[in-house]
Amino acid sequence: MMSQAEMKRDPKLYNEDLAPLPQHKRNWGWFEIFNVWANDVQSLFGYTLAASLFFAYGLSGWAVFAAIILAGIFVMYLVNLSGEASVKCGIPYPVLARASMGIYGANFPAVIRGIVAIFWYGAQTYFASTALAVLISALMGVSPEESKLASQGGLLGMSGIDWFAYILVWIFQIFLFWRGVEWIKKFLNWAGPFVYVVMVLLMLAIWAKVGFWELLGSVNTIFADASSGSDMSAVSGFMAVMGTMIAYFAAVVINFGDFSRFVKSSKEMRKGNFWGLPINMAFFSFIALFVTAGSSVLYGGEGGLTATQLRNPADIVAHIDFLPLTIISALTFFAATVGINLVANFIPPAYDVANLFPSKIDFKIGGVITAVLAFPIGALWVSTISTMGIFSFVNTLGAILAPMYGIMMTDYYITKKGRLKVQELFSSDPSGLYYYEGGWNKKALLAFAGPAMFSTAVVWVPALNEAVGGEGFAWVIGAILGAVCYRVIVGVDETPVPEGESC
Repeated sequence: MMSQAEMKRDPKLYNEDLAPLPQHKRNWGWFEIFNVWANDVQSLFGYTLAASLFFAYGLSGWAVFAAIILAGIFVMYLVNLSGEASVKCGIPYPVLARASMGIYGANFPAVIRGIVAIFWYGAQTYFASTALAVLISALMGVSPEESKLASQGGLLGMSGIDWFAYILVWIFQIFLFWRGVEWIKKFLNWAGPFVYVVMVLLMLAIWAKVGFWELLGSVNTIFADASSGSDMSAVSGFMAVMGTMIAYFAAVVINFGDFSRFVKSSKEMRKGNFWGLPINMAFFSFIALFVTAGSSVLYGGEGGLTATQLRNPADIVAHIDFLPLTIISALTFFAATVGINLVANFIPPAYDVANLFPSKIDFKIGGVITAVLAFPIGALWVSTISTMGIFSFVNTLGAILAPMYGIMMTDYYITKKGRLKVQELFSSDPSGLYYYEGGWNKKALLAFAGPAMFSTAVVWVPALNEAVGGEGFAWVIGAILGAVCYRVIVGVDETPVPEGESC
């Protein structure tokens, strides 16, 4: 790879944060990648989504558990594909997008990814704040019932404690982000393993209260009995669970290069993805399965936890009413959710915003812009955004991004045969490989438009939703359509494979 000094680069396309990362600065191993996924799965939103899936489709807990594991295997293969180019070339997602979309056209997928990340960032900030609110309430002696009543009468469905916790989390995340990627890496390396310790203790405490055999029996029946009345077949429900979990990871799948560029080798990346996705998801889902089932037995029903509260471990811990466990659990849930929020929903849009005006906006300023734009998203989560339903929220954001994944992977692996001329990704020379038409690959934009509208419609148009078997299939359909349309529109030899200096 050419050094940065050797590149003929346009300052409008380049800054130090977007530049190819030299090999000697790539110090992430498999454990750092594992912790990216560990914190993503362990976040309060991740747990809430998994717990909601147990109740949603009338399946036994074990069937949902199997579907989540299969989703993890599928996502592992997806990110192995999307991360490879950035391991080889050291470039982040918005720069990689220039190869398929054009040096200026890449601003379009960067903006789309940035908008999705801002929505996710706001949502995860709210969920992280719920753990902190539980901790503050416990220390102040406010009972879960009193907290619930205060929230119902508060501004936008949030009490004074809720608002204080939300603003505090929002400020803390900016502080941690401003310290840099190395600080975030250390934070993740601490948070990921420690959350598992707390989750295992929570599971064992609930298991001991319910009884070993009674809890095992509940796993088979309680979720089907309490389902939302879905009339899906068992197969369709199983596939819908898989599809929704894939969509949950869609934002990280498409821009995984923002993380893999820090990894020492492809082998380390694949090892981290293996332990962080199928293995990690199997372990975490096992815990979520028994915690949710046990909580339903112990605290569900009239006068107990509501269906929404049963899906949030922070609410479950608060209901146990054991202060030491509440303090430890709230801190670790908070740490895990903040960790993945920084990695998955703060770092990527920071790069994406910086990519719009590289000479004026750097990584840190891009991150602050992201935080400011995301603040109202989290503030409106309870009163407005959550009313669309957690599955529709996840699947809509996934459907928007899905065609772009198909386009970028088809372009890199088939059209360009896995080779890029990195210096030309930073060049505005009209004769350059990635200049296309005025810096835009209009064929790629055309290949994105139709599939993106169709996959989003799968989520929101009832007839289409029913025809394909449910909104959980939206991401997979969008990605396949994006890949096929790009292949058909661009053709076989649209862009020559670069010779000479390439990666």
